[in-house]
Amino acid sequence: MAVKSFNAGNFLVRLLLAIILVFATYNPSGYSWYHWLVKSDFAVDPMMILAGIVLLIGWIVFLRATFRSLGPVGTLLATAFFGVIVWAMIYYGWLSLDNVTAMQYVVLLVLSAILATGMSWSHIRRRMTGQLDVDDIEGSA
Repeated sequence: MAVKSFNAGNFLVRLLLAIILVFATYNPSGYSWYHWLVKSDFAVDPMMILAGIVLLIGWIVFLRATFRSLGPVGTLLATAFFGVIVWAMIYYGWLSLDNVTAMQYVVLLVLSAILATGMSWSHIRRRMTGQLDVDDIEGSA
């Protein structure tokens, strides 16, 4: 059943799930599916393949929802919005390009924020404008 109300908590749940998805796939700490794959010398392991399929399903769900909700222009604008925030952090000295690990974390967090925004945008748009996005029709007459 669709959620009728949407609040900051709903967005934070989506953001947390996006962070888990992104950081489980890759992160600079060395504990991710990517590092698991590389350290195994690409040997076939059923649990690794299962985890990869679960991550792929998560990526497809998040990316499909983001592109359907934001569209190409909206996705570009969301990327530009978060990109300018990162640029401002670098410009004002809060973040250094010399710290590659910190930059990787920031990029992964920005990607998570874009995915969470895409997953939430239809709800946010409905709250702002009163307009409803409908992609699927259930129980047609």
